[in-house]
Amino acid sequence: MDELKVKALAKINLGLDVVRRREDGYHEVRMIMQTIHLFDQLTVKKIEKPEITIHTNMSFLPTNENNLIYKAAKLMMDNFDIEGGVDVDLKKRIPVAAGMAGGSTDAAAVMYAMNKMFDLKASREKLMELGVKIGADVPYCIMRGTALAEGIGEELTSLPPMIKCPVLIAKPSISVSTKFVYENLKLDENTVHPDIDKIIADMKSKDLGAVCRDMGNVLESVTIPNYPIIDDIKKKMVSDGAVGAMMSGSGPTVFGLFDDKKTAEKAFASMKESGLAKQVYLTDIYNTRWS
Repeated sequence: MDELKVKALAKINLGLDVVRRREDGYHEVRMIMQTIHLFDQLTVKKIEKPEITIHTNMSFLPTNENNLIYKAAKLMMDNFDIEGGVDVDLKKRIPVAAGMAGGSTDAAAVMYAMNKMFDLKASREKLMELGVKIGADVPYCIMRGTALAEGIGEELTSLPPMIKCPVLIAKPSISVSTKFVYENLKLDENTVHPDIDKIIADMKSKDLGAVCRDMGNVLESVTIPNYPIIDDIKKKMVSDGAVGAMMSGSGPTVFGLFDDKKTAEKAFASMKESGLAKQVYLTDIYNTRWS
């Protein structure tokens, strides 16, 4: 196998809680991660030279060692004594710096592709163990589906699949610094924490309304006062028929969950027309894991 095309799936957080700030500066989290059918397309090819080359449709993305794709390929080459190198063509669709694990999922896709192409026979667990060296979201992006993430995000527990439903994605033109959000997050007796266990119970009972009622992202307490457009998008989605809407990750992307496709399609058109978001996608929940 000299070439492989792979889809790198985006994620949303159905629940995001920050439990505490650790002494090393990292934050301990409890998050419900969910893949959706919005993806980047990667074409990975073997090349004879022991080098890594990257091409992309987004001119502002780095194509050197500052790209997580490069770091992932280098990690695989170093750990498995791969002879030769790889050429990666990236068609980017997932919004960049949007709280959707866009860079991490590209890295995961390259690791998966190289494992297949070079017949390395590494287990999913082995790839996940290596992936955390690149970033805390990479092991989840290798795992996919519905999962509880704990620790700094690297401790993963598989959950029963989320109810399949339409998902509206809207990213405003603003950029939100993850560092800024975590540095300004207040964790005290007044902090409203989402009940992650309750959301998991709702998902197990296949109750979309209950999932949406109980969804919560503690980071909205920082982003919404600083970037009110995030709240405007949430309210717009709900007024257009979303059962629930929430910011994903540290933002600024907002997702809305719908219980029927027609309503979701109307909301998609309405969001595009509103001008509130620069990038708008209509997709759905995606639970299939890599084989």
